[in-house]
Amino acid sequence: MFSRAQVRRVLQRVPGKQRLGVYRFLPFFFVLGGTMEWIMIKVRVGQETFYDVYRRKASERQYQRRLEDA
Repeated sequence: MFSRAQVRRVLQRVPGKQRLGVYRFLPFFFVLGGTMEWIMIKVRVGQETFYDVYRRKASERQYQRRLEDA
C-alpha cells in the first residue's frame, strides 16, 4: 500500500505547520464531515435516504416501547 515515508511526505506538504500545527488538518475534516452529511440527506439509495431509514426505525422502536408498556 503506502510506506510510512510516503505518508509522512504527503502530510508534510499540507501548509500551515508553523502556525496551526496538528490543527491544520481540521478544515479538511470539517469539509469531509459536511460532505458526508449532505450525502446522507440528499442522496437516495432506492427510494430512501439515510434519514428516512433513521426516522422509520426510531418510530418503530417508539411503537414497540408503547406496546410493551401497555
